[in-house]
Amino acid sequence: MDGVLLIDKPRGMTSHDVVAAVRRSLAGVRTGHAGTLDPFATGLLLVLVGRATKAQRELMALPKRYETVARLGA
Repeated sequence: MDGVLLIDKPRGMTSHDVVAAVRRSLAGVRTGHAGTLDPFATGLLLVLVGRATKAQRELMALPKRYETVARLGA
C-alpha cells in the first residue's frame, strides 16, 4: 500500500502517535509524516505510506499556512 493520507490530528496527540496508529492499522507498513504538529495543535497531518515516504522532502518544501485563534487580555 502506497499513498498520502490527510489526517485531521486531534489536540492531545503527537504526530508520532498518529503515525504509530496508522502503522498499527496497516500491519506495520512503512509509515511517516511530512511535518510535525505540536500536541496542543489541531490540523491536517500528511501521513505517508509505503513508497510515498520517499516524497517527504518534496512535500516539506511546499508552502504552508497556519491559522490561529487567540483571546487577547485573558
